[in-house]
Parts: sequence; structure tokens; C-alpha cells
Amino acid sequence: MRTRAFRRTTALVAGMATVLTLAACGQESDDKDSGTTTLDVTDTFPITIEHAFGTTEITEEPQRVATWGWGSTEAAIASGVYPVAIAEQLWTVGKGNLLPWVEEAYDAKGVEHPALLPDDGSGATVPYDEFIAAKPDLILAPYSGITEDQFKQLNEIAPTVAYPDAAWTTTWQDTIKITAKALGRSAHGDKILADIDSFLADEAEKHPEFADKTIAALYPGPSTISPYTELDPRLAILTKLGFDVAPSVAELDTSDGGFYYELSWEQADKIDADVVVTYFDDDKQAGAFLKDQKALAIPAVKDGGVAQVVGRTRISAVSPPTALSFKWSGGMPELIKLLAEASSK
Repeated sequence: MRTRAFRRTTALVAGMATVLTLAACGQESDDKDSGTTTLDVTDTFPITIEHAFGTTEITEEPQRVATWGWGSTEAAIASGVYPVAIAEQLWTVGKGNLLPWVEEAYDAKGVEHPALLPDDGSGATVPYDEFIAAKPDLILAPYSGITEDQFKQLNEIAPTVAYPDAAWTTTWQDTIKITAKALGRSAHGDKILADIDSFLADEAEKHPEFADKTIAALYPGPSTISPYTELDPRLAILTKLGFDVAPSVAELDTSDGGFYYELSWEQADKIDADVVVTYFDDDKQAGAFLKDQKALAIPAVKDGGVAQVVGRTRISAVSPPTALSFKWSGGMPELIKLLAEASSK
């Protein structure tokens, strides 16, 4: 699965307490149209943001925001801005559908659903015509894979904010910070992060056993297994719960600064983590993995120290979490429960 779905990898039950809590900070309006803003601006325009392709100046408060990639949609909503156009999440929820936590956020405020920008699941092809049709005055892509040429073309449509360093490596914290700043709502971004930090700190306190364990996050394939590096947000978030990244993750890394690398199954026994997190589309795949002799070469798998995230929506909720999916019941809360079970083995 070498698509954007693999890069950020990705039960429909409500968990929108996060949305309601975050939306409570600041003055709200009753505007029901697409492009609604519900929280006050806290910064002074113009705002300049540096990123991998230079700088972008946002001269005034944006009214029609478009998002591309992962996480910026949720960060915008949690900051009080409902985008008019967002990237289609084909791998997760299929054509024409919204992620459950995103859909619930729009419906909770009575806001018109955004236009879906076509994506084949890789994020490699940017739908410029659809961006133009959406008439955005700001395009947010802080956690995406856009190239410099794609950035330049998008920037001709509207001021565009890219990632700070490398494609698909922006931390979940920076995705929220950059998005909130671009919208002139830095204070709300700080509140979002403070709430998430409090949630993670509370969970770490509830599970002191995590602090004694090392961890690795793996995507198993037919011929290779792919560990995520410390640059990848889905692994970094686990350290906020108290885990240490297993030393072998760095020792085996051949990515040269990437967010994952491929490892032959012959080297699986070198993954020395106490706990491993794996991602599978369905229960059949997940069950087969636990019986696979190749997988059983991984010490944690043999010992039962495996937290399996199963189902594309659940995977997406934690790969990495977003400003709206941290408390979604099928996301981090479920993963934390699985991690506690795996840590007890």
C-alpha cells in the first residue's frame, strides 16, 4: 500500500466532545454557510509563514479556506474555521464521504459540507481545476506531499502554506500550530495543544507501565515490513504516552531522513521493542499476522506484546491523530487500551 494512506495510514461512533470543547473557547457566530468562522481572530494580519518552499504572506483574514493533505482540515475546524474545500480521503472512507469526526463537526454546527478535492489516495496529483472552482483565499497543506512545482501552481490560485521541512514529516503539533497561525488564531491553536497535552499526560499517568517499555510502529507487507521512524508523527505520539522508541528503529533505519523504511522479513528478529503497534485493514489480516512464522520472529509478537489497529477509519484516527480525532472513541482511546493490554504481556 504505497499511497498516502500508507504514509499516514489510516467504527463510526461519535467522539466529538473534542470539537465541542474546543469550539467553546472564543466567541461563536450562527453563520451556517460553508466557510463559517466560529472563533475570533487573535493575531494581526498580515501574517508571514516560512515553509520548505519559501515564505507565504497572508494579508488579511481568510474567508474561504481549502486544505490538502492530512490534519489541516481538523486543525482549521478546531481553530474555528470550516474549510470550503478539503482533500478527499479515498483510502479511508471512500469517494464522496467525509471522515466521521469531520462530518460530525460540520453537522454539529449546521455548516454546509465542504467540496471534496479529488485524490487517488496518494496525494501525488493535485486537482488544480477543483481548487480554482472552490475559489479559496488560502490553501493549507502543512502536512502533505506537494512538490515545489505543485506549491508554485497552488500559490498562483491562492496563498499556499506548505510543510516546514520535508514531505509527510510535520509533527501533529506543528500541523496545528501552522494552521492556527495561518488563520490568525494562534491563541486557539495553543488551547488545542494544551488540551491534547493534558489528555496525553492524564493517560500517561493512568498507565505508568508505559514508561518502562520500548515501542515500535510497523506496517507489515507481503515481502517486507516497514517500521516508522521517529520523524513520523504516529510513532512520536506514542512517546507522549511514556514509551521510549526501541533503539533498533534507528539502528535499522535505511531511509536517510524519511518517515519509514523497508526491512526484509529476514531481519524481523532485530526489532527489539517490548511492544509493537501494527496496522491492518481487517480482522482477517490482523489474525493471520499473529500466526505468521515470519511475524513471530519479532520478539514482541511472539510474546503477545502487540497492539493491532484494525480498520481503515481507526488507522486514520491515529496515523497520526488530528485535532479532532484524539478523543474519537475508535482512535487514541481504543489504541491506549490496546497498548495497556500489550504492555501487560
